[in-house]
Amino acid sequence: MSWLSTNRRILSLFLVGVLFSGLPLAPAFAFDLFGWFRGSSDEPPAPSANALPYSLDIVISGDKDNLEQPIKDASTLQSLLSDPPPDSAALVSRAQADLPRVIDALWGAGFYNARVTINVAGVPMALQAPRTEAAVRAAAGYRSRALVPIQIVADPGPQFALRDVNVFDTRTRLAFTPAELPPRVVQIKPGDPARSADILAAEARIVDYFRAQSRPFAKIQRQDPVVFHQAQVMDVGLGVNPGPRAGIGPITIQGAEGVDPAVVRSFIYTEPGDPYSPAALANMRKSISQIEALGSVRIREAEVLDAYGNLPLFVELTERPLRVIGASAQYSTTDGPALRAYWAHRNLFGGAERLRLDASVFYLTEDGGQPDRDQGWNWDNLGGRFRASFLKPALWGTRNDLLIDGLVERDRTEGYTSRLVNVTAGIRHRFSQTFSVQGAIEYERGQATDILGQIDYTLVGLPVSLTYDSTDDLLNPTKGFRVIASVAPYPEFLGSSVPMTVAKGTASTYFSLDEEARYILAGRIGLGSIVGADLDEIPANRRFYAGGGGSVRGYRYRSLSPTFLGQPIGGRSLLEASVEARIKITNTIGIVPFVDAGTAFESSFPDFDESVRFSAGLGLRYYTAIGPIRLDVAAPLNPGPGDPSYAIYVGIGQAF
Repeated sequence: MSWLSTNRRILSLFLVGVLFSGLPLAPAFAFDLFGWFRGSSDEPPAPSANALPYSLDIVISGDKDNLEQPIKDASTLQSLLSDPPPDSAALVSRAQADLPRVIDALWGAGFYNARVTINVAGVPMALQAPRTEAAVRAAAGYRSRALVPIQIVADPGPQFALRDVNVFDTRTRLAFTPAELPPRVVQIKPGDPARSADILAAEARIVDYFRAQSRPFAKIQRQDPVVFHQAQVMDVGLGVNPGPRAGIGPITIQGAEGVDPAVVRSFIYTEPGDPYSPAALANMRKSISQIEALGSVRIREAEVLDAYGNLPLFVELTERPLRVIGASAQYSTTDGPALRAYWAHRNLFGGAERLRLDASVFYLTEDGGQPDRDQGWNWDNLGGRFRASFLKPALWGTRNDLLIDGLVERDRTEGYTSRLVNVTAGIRHRFSQTFSVQGAIEYERGQATDILGQIDYTLVGLPVSLTYDSTDDLLNPTKGFRVIASVAPYPEFLGSSVPMTVAKGTASTYFSLDEEARYILAGRIGLGSIVGADLDEIPANRRFYAGGGGSVRGYRYRSLSPTFLGQPIGGRSLLEASVEARIKITNTIGIVPFVDAGTAFESSFPDFDESVRFSAGLGLRYYTAIGPIRLDVAAPLNPGPGDPSYAIYVGIGQAF
């Protein structure tokens, strides 16, 4: 969702979130979001009488600069540089403990003839010649006057190579055939560097492969690495016990006594006897996590198979706080001030029923632009909405959910003003974790006023929608695709004053270019159509518009459509499209170049009589545990009269 869209200099923005969970409020605390104000652990403190700080230098012989980071990662001298010991004896003990750590790090990189010396105040220490007493005396002379100089001197020697790689079945003592264990899974082969990290990674891949083949007890039973120091090679033997094939057995639900277990079971789409796989368990965990009343979801596997050769599972749950409340406030030159508050109960009657109340109020400046200083408060520019939604999942233990929504709204945009009351009640059927359909009955009574005039209307419809979502994350998807489509007929015989049918659909897809999902290509297309009524018969708030943070970035919200006397009047069809490249620079920082396009058309289907508007921009992402924080800057590529030169958007989650 987009919290801020502006095409001018923002005067001020204030956003507050408050969360109550029935628990005492935690003490106030401060945090550094990006880590810019924290001290660096690479800098030792100044010399003092209370501690013995030191400097650290890493010297590696030969052209082996790539080994500096593994040595730093293994060294406690490095990790505790900003936390000096109290005396020289403790400092020497710290250095002595680093000797085997650094050697292990070099061995792990394939340098099995490595030699390491740590110089403490000029006194060399090695595993074979510790010289701790001399080092203690030398280091003590630096107290209160200077940093103790410490050097880690590493002579890695040559990197060993793998000579023989034998992966065999411990049950038969025979090597696996390529059909039983594909080489792409093992990956390591003769001639590769003999790095222990690569061997451990191969072991993990082998176990994961067999577990994905419905073998839950697959394990590495033997590890036989043999190092030949003179030949500078290693032979590796890995004995694998794949274990028996198994299906999914009985599922026992534990914890969360306040939630009806039948509700939880309705979100489990596997049946006893289905093939076991870690992917099936991950999907089960993800599906159960959709129940808002539940907190953590842990699936524990039994240690033995049951009498039918299936693996019993135990779903261990915790509950979330029953109630949540929040509020926010913001102001900008284009949107004016806005206030929002919400309250929700996550488990109203013990069946994970959710009741949520949302209220917002906003004041728009005239035409969405700069306010007239001579003009006082104008009630006509005040808008607001109140929404109540109720969800009853798993009706009678089935995969059918009851949804009831009520909305009272007064909306004010640049193009129109509307007032309405809407009530919708529907049933959603979940075929699987990814696919669901919903049918409902909707009643809306309202009034919409724009440059074309005023329409008082009544709509009674039977909306039907479907949702397919195979993405791996709601706020930051890296793979899969998502489709949301709906059609809503409002026939006259049900009581609608504007007989029409509204169809909408959005599809988005996500493709990762690498295994770490640091480079993602994302695309989205949206379509809409209204048939059965002329444009001037359709209420302004029901017509299609493009533009804004969830549409074509860089243009004003709901400003791209057919116009009359320079004012947007909406259309009967819609086309939107977006393409993004989501690039992670670090684990927490990313950039997103993007291109958007779209507009609304007067005809019931896009005929391109209207100019499709394009925009391009660059986004910044800061990735957090709850989702990416998004900052997008977009500029129109073919702006029309009155369109802004740029726009800024801030929010949580990706743009789509």
